Amino acid sequence: MSRIAYVNGRFLPHSHAEVHVEDRGYQFADGVYEVVLVQNGVMVDEMPHLDRLDRSLDELRIAHPMSRGALRSVMRELVRLNRIRNGLVYMQVTRGVAKRDHPFPKNAKPSIVLTAKRISMPSQETVENGVKVITIRDIRWERCDIKSVSLLPNILGKQEARENGAFEAWQVDADGNVTEGTSSNAWIVTQDGELVTRPATNDILNGITRLSILKLAERQGLKYVERAFSVDEAKKAREAFASSATAFVTPVTQIDDVVIGNGKAGTLSRGLRDSYMEYAAGEGATA
Repeated sequence: MSRIAYVNGRFLPHSHAEVHVEDRGYQFADGVYEVVLVQNGVMVDEMPHLDRLDRSLDELRIAHPMSRGALRSVMRELVRLNRIRNGLVYMQVTRGVAKRDHPFPKNAKPSIVLTAKRISMPSQETVENGVKVITIRDIRWERCDIKSVSLLPNILGKQEARENGAFEAWQVDADGNVTEGTSSNAWIVTQDGELVTRPATNDILNGITRLSILKLAERQGLKYVERAFSVDEAKKAREAFASSATAFVTPVTQIDDVVIGNGKAGTLSRGLRDSYMEYAAGEGATA
């Protein structure tokens, strides 16, 4: 079955999904995006994702292309047309098509594109063994809280991770503290059992999965704190993991050349992953 995309009011074969060459997303990366997980045919944390999309649009002063109700209808139809059971819905909004000039165009109409695809769940072996991350210098701009389509530093970091046999690259600020991964949030568990993740300032993207994990941790009475942590502290941690809409909770068992813990997924990481998967199948599917 050929994939179906949505482009500016029309459902089209994926191979015919196109935007104009002078769309500002192509010319200037003048746009934002959002990704929603689909589990068992239902979207997870849909409303928080749409809240973040609205915030990103407002921060860049891009007009909203349609009402939330209409957007939700398009998302559901796209899932249906593509027969997605477990997968992702990707949506991108740009400032639209206009003559190439840096200032905002006066009468541009925002462009909106949505696609959907199936994904495979990580194997149990991958979860148990965990993954490797490397550390790299954070070279991004100062508004990482906006989910912008301008991702070149993230791409370079992810490629460096792949070339070093790693799942992810954790970016490090000028003070030697981890900000986040190129496409995920970073977490550690200290030797005292405290769960630590970077606070949601303009230095990181406030992950929707991140917020759900914090909510689950609080409900379970886990000790957690939102603060900066250094690369050195991370390498001495009892456990570490990454989180995102696609990584869920992925245990990290190696940072650069340092093995974390006993080299296997830790108890707290595995427990949070199980809790999140249960959340995604239940409460999160109605959020």
